[in-house]
Amino acid sequence: MTRTEHDGSLTVLADSYRGERLNSPNDVVVRADGSVWFTDPSYGITGDYEGNKGDSDLDGACYVFRVDPVDGEVTVVADDFVRPNGLAFSPDEQRLFVVDTRQDPSHIRVFDVTDDGHLTGGAIHATCDAGRFDGMRLDTAGRIWAAAWDGVHCFASDGDLIGKLLLPEPVANLTFGGFKRNHLYITAGTSLYSLRVTFNGAEYPR
Repeated sequence: MTRTEHDGSLTVLADSYRGERLNSPNDVVVRADGSVWFTDPSYGITGDYEGNKGDSDLDGACYVFRVDPVDGEVTVVADDFVRPNGLAFSPDEQRLFVVDTRQDPSHIRVFDVTDDGHLTGGAIHATCDAGRFDGMRLDTAGRIWAAAWDGVHCFASDGDLIGKLLLPEPVANLTFGGFKRNHLYITAGTSLYSLRVTFNGAEYPR
């Protein structure tokens, strides 16, 4: 996993865990303390379609990782996922939401974040009724916007489904952009969609 610097150079943030090569780092979020959190499913190594086919040094395990902002140490913060995928913090960064794409049904779990950078809890917060969840983001009201096979699903902060933004193709990911974070950008199978909205995406790091 790398970071692109202002001059275009790349800084490697994580490429292994305890000497073992990572699978294929997928989604990433940064917390206000500078820590970097990312999921590491095996999609990029199971075939050449999404990456480079190869064997996992982690024996098929797919974790959620945290990179310490001081010493760069890579630690596992969640180890009981089948395929961790999209992840996002609540606006106050006290909770972390993580998609498990390959569970049946695909769902979003929610964790409490401790002061020392660990996770507790992990209950199922929302489930997918149209294929599988992929990427997701939150807005400043704490609503969850999750990519699914029929479009984008919107959940209240308590996990209740509010509604859906239906699209003609499966959605992979989304983000809020623009100066006020009030443009919703959506990546789908063959298209990039943009929608100006009347609210604002959560700002990370806050």
